[in-house]
Amino acid sequence: MARVLIVDDEPDILLMLRVNLEADGFDTALAADGETALQRIAEDRFDLMLLDVMMPVMDGWGVLENLRRVPDPPKVIVVSAKSSDRDITRAIESGALDYLTKPFSPAELGMLVQKVVGFSAAEAEAHRRARLARIIPAAGV
Repeated sequence: MARVLIVDDEPDILLMLRVNLEADGFDTALAADGETALQRIAEDRFDLMLLDVMMPVMDGWGVLENLRRVPDPPKVIVVSAKSSDRDITRAIESGALDYLTKPFSPAELGMLVQKVVGFSAAEAEAHRRARLARIIPAAGV
């Protein structure tokens, strides 16, 4: 069973994501800020992290930066209300594999999580590069 760390400062979002992912058969853990997320990653292994960007203590950008120094970090999908191409590009360039803009459907989340969890390292990198290529022309980068 794949383990997913859900990182968001909104209790309702944490609960909704947990309920949906556990219904899909995933084992979940929660963190309400980036610092707590990094502590959990240091203590335990996760296959995937769903990461909000706007949080107190340490935001999602700080988490992505710190993950670069973590051996065997979890795959990351950013889940944020921020929807600009600039933010999506920043997340993907910082190592996230994908970006899901709030609001989204539980089915959309489930399909993306299932797909990303199953990626090999090479598939993950190919997906990240393809996702970035779809954004860059639109972002004017």
